[in-house]
Amino acid sequence: MRQPNSLCENLMTTHLQTPLNIGPYQLSNRLVMAPLTRMRAPDNIPNDMMVTYYDQRASAGLIITEASPISSQGVGYPASPYIYNDAHVEGWKKVTQAVHAKKGLIFLQLWHVGRISHPDYHNGELPVAPSAIKPKGKGVTPTGMQDFVTPRALETIELAGIVEDYRNAAKHALAAGFDGVEIHGANGYLLDQFLRDGTNNRTDNYGGSLENRARLLLEVIQAVVEVWGADKVGLRLSPSGTFNDMADSAPETIFVYVLEQLNHLGLAYLHLVDALEGDIRHGAKVVSLAILRKAYQGKLIICGGYDQAKAEQAIEQGLADAVAFGQLYIANPDLVERFKANAPLNKPDMATFYGGNEKGYIDYPALTD
Repeated sequence: MRQPNSLCENLMTTHLQTPLNIGPYQLSNRLVMAPLTRMRAPDNIPNDMMVTYYDQRASAGLIITEASPISSQGVGYPASPYIYNDAHVEGWKKVTQAVHAKKGLIFLQLWHVGRISHPDYHNGELPVAPSAIKPKGKGVTPTGMQDFVTPRALETIELAGIVEDYRNAAKHALAAGFDGVEIHGANGYLLDQFLRDGTNNRTDNYGGSLENRARLLLEVIQAVVEVWGADKVGLRLSPSGTFNDMADSAPETIFVYVLEQLNHLGLAYLHLVDALEGDIRHGAKVVSLAILRKAYQGKLIICGGYDQAKAEQAIEQGLADAVAFGQLYIANPDLVERFKANAPLNKPDMATFYGGNEKGYIDYPALTD
């Protein structure tokens, strides 16, 4: 019998194609569709084009939706679908029904951008953050790219209200028919801002010590768990991330602490953004995946520029239980089938990633087209 002469041939039988139990669900495979901001909801309500987009990708073991603001205060990008009123629920219902009709699983990602916003979204009011520290760079506003502003530091008394916003958004996600929710604690948005000492110089119970900086995140998790049950709640973190001008003096210390706290909660999974080339170029203090894997005892999804071979290797080495793919899922709605067949992959068109119409969104060909 001829032996495989390349890694690609050997991938015909793969770890990625095997089932995985997460919470009460059995994923049919270990390919996860990563949350991807696409800005295709002009009125902030999921529409028919979005229904098609998610329906096309329903063969993923798990879909995690694009990040969805939990409140008007949490908004920072135009044309994002929201999840805090009944109209949003009705729009998302069409998405979940389409995915479920194909026996897919779909979690909604809950989002508050914090300082990564602009007064144009808030009737001239400042965006909020743990501390009044201005991020470098520009953000996307309804009128185009503009410099970030110095945010307003949240008062301690306001934080309970933000926790309630997460709770209410979780209830709306439940009403919309999702299988679970993922809390967005990564990529320089509000919960990440509280975790890191580069963005949090508070002196109250939400700043300073590891316990204090992790407090809001853990309170949010508890509120969402009370709605969904722990086994239907995931969390995304980016310990090595520099996106949105993020930094921490000792990221391994704070994130290992957080993971140790998560071990007591029984969440569906932890979703880690591994160090990206851009993070390293921007001086990231990289926290190794091996250290994080050792610290966290539950199911682990990883992402960060993985291809098929690298994903297989990560699972083989026990560094992850599943792998999330971003750009590959943008361009390949049938990524599961393409990996299974070792078929060529469509190339993503970066010019159509954000905003626009069907082009670069729902017109990528499938193998059967």
